[in-house]
Amino acid sequence: MNTTKKLALFKIIAILLLFSPSLIAQSVQKVSIGFYNLENLFDTINTAEVDDIEFTPESAKKWNTKKYYEKLDNMARAISGIATDKTPEGLAIVGLCEIENKEVIIDLINHPLLKARNYQVVHYNSPDKRGIDVALIYQANLFTLENSFHFPLTLPNKLDFYTRDQLLVGGKLLGEQVYFLVNHWPSRSGGEEKSIPLRNAAGDLSRSIVDFVLSLNANAKIMVMGDLNDDPHNASVSEHFKASGDKSLLAKGYFFNPYALIHKPDSYGTLGYRGKWNLFDQIMLSPALLKSKSKTFSFSGAYVYDAEFLKNAEGTYKGLPFRTFAGNTFLGGYSDHLPVYIILEKK
Repeated sequence: MNTTKKLALFKIIAILLLFSPSLIAQSVQKVSIGFYNLENLFDTINTAEVDDIEFTPESAKKWNTKKYYEKLDNMARAISGIATDKTPEGLAIVGLCEIENKEVIIDLINHPLLKARNYQVVHYNSPDKRGIDVALIYQANLFTLENSFHFPLTLPNKLDFYTRDQLLVGGKLLGEQVYFLVNHWPSRSGGEEKSIPLRNAAGDLSRSIVDFVLSLNANAKIMVMGDLNDDPHNASVSEHFKASGDKSLLAKGYFFNPYALIHKPDSYGTLGYRGKWNLFDQIMLSPALLKSKSKTFSFSGAYVYDAEFLKNAEGTYKGLPFRTFAGNTFLGGYSDHLPVYIILEKK
């Protein structure tokens, strides 16, 4: 083979190697970040300081050790499967809500389906009257915890109001500085309209927290996640927190809310109510996560984890989340919410 033919062959090989899918895949680093409302992951012990009698063996629900461990099995199965088709190691970070205490989270992360991931816990007790909290778990080989803070939601005109704290966590995700704000905003109990001011106040508090972080670093990469008990279009999210699916608003200080583009009231969300789908579970991102810079993480995609085993297979509620209880009847399901997750990429 003469020199000219050899050079031509080397060029062809170089081009094939350069654009080989396997090599391209190796040059892209992906991590997944999730959030899941665990629907009342309570232990079976009656804690004197909180109203948790509903989840004890003496209650109408007859909540006992067998049911508790079945619930743990279900939660571990769900979490272990999220995003593994995109990131084989599973969720690097998981925000959680409706958990009673740190002990139930430890039981969860020590489950055989999750133990190998070496999840660690960030948790503080909240003043919520039922004793439910928010928390964050993280794979210690992917995320290095640096600091965490919790912020109570207080209302000057309602001194007897108690709800979940908002949890801010900062650290290094594979060496890159990021922040997470985990939420469980006040419920619609007592009526949606009546409770709007509570969620608007929660949105204001979340905004003040992220604004403080941004005042220290205008390019901070912040992910705000939670069960907001409101849809992306509701005022608490779109006006008070200032998040939108419209990227043109990022220049005005808005966070990007990919779930505003996913929610379909007639057919798709994370929970159902009276024939409609809500999408209360959301992950919102600061503008810096929308900038695709080399060797830094940026947003790649947002998803609802809607595996069939998490939904009712038949009956009136077919296709809706397969929950743990219907009233006081134990169904043995997972949660009344579907989990959500996002993918970050670093090239």
